Amino acid sequence: MKENKKEIIKLLLKLSVIIAIMILAIVYYDELTHIDVRQLVASSSSEITAGLSVVGVYALKGIVFVIPASLIYISVGMAFSPLTAVIVNIAGITVEVIVSYLFGLMLGGEYVENLLKKNKGGRKLLELKAQNRQSSIFIIRLLPVFPIDFASLFFGSVKFSFPKYLILSVLGIAPRVILFTLLGDKAYDLIPMTLIIKIIIAVIPVAAIAILAKWIYSRKKNNKEQ
Repeated sequence: MKENKKEIIKLLLKLSVIIAIMILAIVYYDELTHIDVRQLVASSSSEITAGLSVVGVYALKGIVFVIPASLIYISVGMAFSPLTAVIVNIAGITVEVIVSYLFGLMLGGEYVENLLKKNKGGRKLLELKAQNRQSSIFIIRLLPVFPIDFASLFFGSVKFSFPKYLILSVLGIAPRVILFTLLGDKAYDLIPMTLIIKIIIAVIPVAAIAILAKWIYSRKKNNKEQ
């Protein structure tokens, strides 16, 4: 009886959080999708405060999902010096993927699955659920077709190893972040989607061979130990 009450309370808390976030995203949708990062930086008392404010925006993005990522990358690139801008954006991305992961962990697998089914990128993530997630997480992060926050929700909900998740996520997203931070809108012209897809297609066989070699090595090692 007590266990049932605990489960009901947990469910009510989850629903309360979800409803609160949905209301926040709907009521402030226009403000969130057109957030003026440069103004936020300009109104800060110091560069450290400005950087922390941007990281706060990333944390918010990791929960409400509606803030455009490229908007932040480019705005930060224009508001700070190149090196500082890259550091701020990488720190922000790190916080974002942590927040979304914890959110997915809290919601649990069943709710996140239902949420992902409504999104094309989410459905692709679910197709990868039965596969080796560790070998595919870097590619998922590198591919611009997978929404960052939905992917983070997914990995949190399936309780993927957090240290590996964090390292692979940041490494996979970093090239995109650095590119947009330094080049702004020109990044779309210099590296078109067709080229990105060709590079990924070329990388996949190499990754597959590396995974196969590692598996064969592990099998041989286990056989020797036995």
